[in-house]
Amino acid sequence: METFFNEIFDYNFHCNKKLIEQCLALDAVPPETMRLFSHILNAHHLWNARILNKPSDYEVWQEHDVKKWADIHYENQRNSFEIVTNADNFDRRIDYENTEGRLFTNTLQDILFHIINHSTNHRGQIAVDFRNNDETPISSDYVYYKR
Repeated sequence: METFFNEIFDYNFHCNKKLIEQCLALDAVPPETMRLFSHILNAHHLWNARILNKPSDYEVWQEHDVKKWADIHYENQRNSFEIVTNADNFDRRIDYENTEGRLFTNTLQDILFHIINHSTNHRGQIAVDFRNNDETPISSDYVYYKR
């Protein structure tokens, strides 16, 4: 399980890093892309905080300056690798409170997979936003990454 999660977090890191670099090169990042990518970063941070039972520094839809994205992304990745490396049981149940204050429980592996799936979903929305703004989106398909 550790190898699998290290691989998909590497993929996630790679795609997000490419997207950050592309956005930094633009004269102006489309507003919806700003909103969605900030959300990717915030959600990743929130889930790491829930797993580590720590408070979160970010709100779900808080927007960040594009110049801060790389630092936030790196910190998220570092924390996720720490979680994966130190996991002794990926079936361990994590109790957490969602943003509306409701209590839930999910396994560590389900939460880790959700972080990746959530990011992939919103990168797809960002690709559409790029096309709608006459920009060419990055290729973020997993199989292309593995090639």
